[in-house]
Amino acid sequence: MADTTNAEDTHTEPQAKHVIYCGDAIEASMATLSVDAQKRAAKDAQKKEAKAAAAEARDHEKKMTSKVLIKRVERNKRKYVTAVSGLEAHGLDLKKVAKDFGKRFATGSSVTKTASGGEEIVVQGDLSDEIYDWITETYADIPEENVDCVEDKKKKGGGG
Repeated sequence: MADTTNAEDTHTEPQAKHVIYCGDAIEASMATLSVDAQKRAAKDAQKKEAKAAAAEARDHEKKMTSKVLIKRVERNKRKYVTAVSGLEAHGLDLKKVAKDFGKRFATGSSVTKTASGGEEIVVQGDLSDEIYDWITETYADIPEENVDCVEDKKKKGGGG
């Protein structure tokens, strides 16, 4: 019988053990550490907690100060596109939001790169007011004060 288990063991690959320790076992292992090592471990844990809290506060502050710009840009004589920028600072996936805009307003919308290196959503048509209302209703975590509508006109070339 022992021969059959040895034969099976030679054909299988070695498996790593996954061990879950209870709180008592962890405390026992901590008790075996020297007093200096325990102090260092506690100090490291406090530093990690402080770093995590500071990072969370920074992210929250960044979200509260970042602006969402909705620009109405004149394309031709009476044709407009609406550009929405600043949504990525609030943790939104721009491709999903662009798809939602296209479905909601029955227009074409896409994510394009800006000259400054960022990304913005371009929606066909003059929908700046509707997009403003939809963003403030749908995304409650974006403060209404941080959403701005701007009208942008392309400069016409040539003299007068």
